Amino acid sequence: MEVAIKGKDIVKEYRSGDGDSFFALNGVNIEIPKGKLAILKGRSGSGKTTLLNILSTLDVPTKGEVLLEGESIVGLSEKDKERLRRLSFGYVFQAVALIPVMNAYENVEFALKLSGYKNPDKKEELTKTEKDERVKRVLSLVGMEERMKHFPGQLSGGEQQRVAIARAMVHKPRVIFADEPTGALDTDMGIRVVKLFKSIIKEEQVTIVMTTHDPGLMELGDVVFEMEDGRIR
Repeated sequence: MEVAIKGKDIVKEYRSGDGDSFFALNGVNIEIPKGKLAILKGRSGSGKTTLLNILSTLDVPTKGEVLLEGESIVGLSEKDKERLRRLSFGYVFQAVALIPVMNAYENVEFALKLSGYKNPDKKEELTKTEKDERVKRVLSLVGMEERMKHFPGQLSGGEQQRVAIARAMVHKPRVIFADEPTGALDTDMGIRVVKLFKSIIKEEQVTIVMTTHDPGLMELGDVVFEMEDGRIR
């Protein structure tokens, strides 16, 4: 099994003003297989979001190591972490945070511009035609090709989340991190989103790590890690 992300002995400790300690994570070891959908499940406060943030470099552990395809990323400078997030990672959150004055196409196109993604064969900036083709491809993959000219306010919650997913994958990331991406959706729409993740993995050869507390979504993951009190059970 090829490993995309590995966490070794991860600890996240918070100290209060009076010297007391709280461990959000307490010695977590985890291996996320490459090209799979990994689900972190657990109740609110179990540590799953904290772990996701550390694996994705949005937060730093008090102790421990995170490896991306065998390379340590915890000790990277902030500049290198920013570059890693921009080029190699994609993010999907419960709050989709689409830009309201941009339509679906423009939201995804803007994310592609910000990423600095280049043609992987030529190592050059994408041409206007290549950018257009890439944006339309990912919108098509998430089933939004017929709605790409609509603004966020004209889209349903499920449609907005699909655009957010297209935005997260447009720059061909190695790993997509999704924190409660179905939290604001009903169960049926949530299942559709997770099935969409599975199809994206197949089409784009990407690894996806998502958190959820919805038991109805667990069986759809390729691998499921259950968290409780800052540990993996």
